[in-house]
Amino acid sequence: MIRNDDWISKLHYKEFIKSKLQPEDFYWENGKIVLTEIYHKKRGNCCGCGCKECPYSPKHQKGNIKLKTN
Repeated sequence: MIRNDDWISKLHYKEFIKSKLQPEDFYWENGKIVLTEIYHKKRGNCCGCGCKECPYSPKHQKGNIKLKTN
């Protein structure tokens, strides 16, 4: 059950229940999963974890929604 004021439940639903990783969302590198730029764009904002394929600018700032320009 998701309460309206329970941000943890909402985050859990958004990140783990609702979304399932697709093949284009990740790849394996040296035994570790690397989330792709496609996945990060689907996610909608920066997680701030220092991801290798972070598409946001500036990189690695949690909550950032501005995509980098090529």
